Amino acid sequence: NMITLQQCEQWDQADELAGFKARFDLPPNTIYLDGNSLGAMPRHAMERAQQVIAQEWRTDLINSWNKAGWWTLPVRLGDQMSSLIGAGQGETIVSDSTSVNLFKVLAAAVNLQKERHPQKKVILAERDSFPTDLYIIEGFNAFFGKDYRLELIDEPADLKTAINDETAVVVLSHVNYRTGYLHDMQATNRLAHEHHALVIWDLCHSAGALPIELKASGSDFAIGCTYKYLNAGPGAPALLWVNPELLDKISQPLSGWWGHKHPFAMSPSYEAASGIERFLCGTQPIVSLSLVACGVDVFLQTDLQAVRRKSLALTDLFIRLVEQECAEFGLRLITPRDHHFRGSHVSFAHEQGYAVVQALIARGVIGDYREPEVMRFGITPLYLSFVDIWQAVQHLKAVLTDREWDKPAYKTRSKVT
Repeated sequence: NMITLQQCEQWDQADELAGFKARFDLPPNTIYLDGNSLGAMPRHAMERAQQVIAQEWRTDLINSWNKAGWWTLPVRLGDQMSSLIGAGQGETIVSDSTSVNLFKVLAAAVNLQKERHPQKKVILAERDSFPTDLYIIEGFNAFFGKDYRLELIDEPADLKTAINDETAVVVLSHVNYRTGYLHDMQATNRLAHEHHALVIWDLCHSAGALPIELKASGSDFAIGCTYKYLNAGPGAPALLWVNPELLDKISQPLSGWWGHKHPFAMSPSYEAASGIERFLCGTQPIVSLSLVACGVDVFLQTDLQAVRRKSLALTDLFIRLVEQECAEFGLRLITPRDHHFRGSHVSFAHEQGYAVVQALIARGVIGDYREPEVMRFGITPLYLSFVDIWQAVQHLKAVLTDREWDKPAYKTRSKVT
């Protein structure tokens, strides 16, 4: 059946999450389909930023390390978001970047495997991983793991044969940044553990987009950013989780003073803190760290199962509408149709993908572009409606029908795509 605007309006009227859109401060006349790259600003983030800068920093000065709880913020934020990733209290921190956190947990995993299974020499990842994950593995191997080698798979199905008795560590994006493919976390963990391998999950494109059960699925390590679906702000510090069964058996190489057992003893030698705090390193960026709670606070008032239901409904709608309205323009869907393997963004390939996205942005429909030829459209259920999706596809149809993309200005590459 043809989908109509009226049908989308009816779905909006029945939407159990419709009220959450008002909690975000989006510009007028904008359909924001890039929350999978940078989440929208929660309305109370401005007030929180002013509090941190005007009161905690300007007025209370250095007293805020104690008075405002700056020192304990990384662990408190980790505890706040624990229910969003299926973790327990005291297992998660928010600190540093995803790249730095991957280096920490990769070193911890490799060191543990050196003790348990010294014959294992392979770190396994996907060729289509977000590149920083591969760069960090390459850098780690160059400096510290010269007897290890990085092996890459080309398709998720390759995991079944690629994970073997040589595999020490598997590094996977829970949701692929380009295609939106969602790995089965529990099945993958089970496969890796059958071969005594450890798994590091990159949650950048799944945290806040769908329910995650790190502990229940038997995961070992997880890292991920907070500024996409969790709406923590540009470049906000990332999350890091370690299975509590491993915590006191491992260490990490960035042994900065925040990870010391007694940081204010000012000892000349390092002694790691117990538990997750040993994965802290240096002094934290308090202003950006303080804003992480703004997005998490919104999510704690939702049901992630409801978020997931709406995400799947909206991504289904987007796919169906593009195929209904734009079938003649050669768009190629690269996102899985199967709900079990789909994250919360939809990607279509088109030879003029970059220019098409720029033309859409000029119309107030903001998506983004990834090489090669991939137009990504992030579906964020808390501030997108069914009518938004309808309107976005009508704009896409107009851009393609009228060849609006065929302008020099839309073909000139910006630094950030």
